[in-house]
Amino acid sequence: MKIMIKSIVRPEKVNEVMAALMEAGYPAVTRMSVAGRGKQRGIKIGEITYDEIPKEMLLTVVDEKDREFVLKTILATARTGEKGAFGDGKIFISPVTETYTISSGVKEAAEEDVVAEVAS
Repeated sequence: MKIMIKSIVRPEKVNEVMAALMEAGYPAVTRMSVAGRGKQRGIKIGEITYDEIPKEMLLTVVDEKDREFVLKTILATARTGEKGAFGDGKIFISPVTETYTISSGVKEAAEEDVVAEVAS
C-alpha cells in the first residue's frame, strides 16, 4: 500500500527537507507555496496582523513500509532547533488508493492486486 505524506513547513526549511529526502532515496516530491495559519491564528508584528503566514507544502508518495523513515527524516529536518518552535508546521498522512501515469494512462498496480494475481 502507498501513502501520501503532506508536509507543511517553514519556507526557510524547505530546501533542507527536500535535500534530506533526496539523499535518503526519496527524490519524488511536489512542492507548492501556500499560505495559512494554525493554532497561532496568524502573527502580529507591531500594529499589523498577518492572518496568513507563508509556508511550503511538500507532497510525496511512498510505500507504507517506508512511512516511519520518511516521517522521521521530515521531522528532523523541518524542526527549528532541537526542541522545535511554534509554527514549524504539520504533517498529514493519508492512504493512496489509486495512481495513474498521465502520459500512458496506465494504472499502477497496488500491492494487493499483485498478491491476488500471484495467488491465482
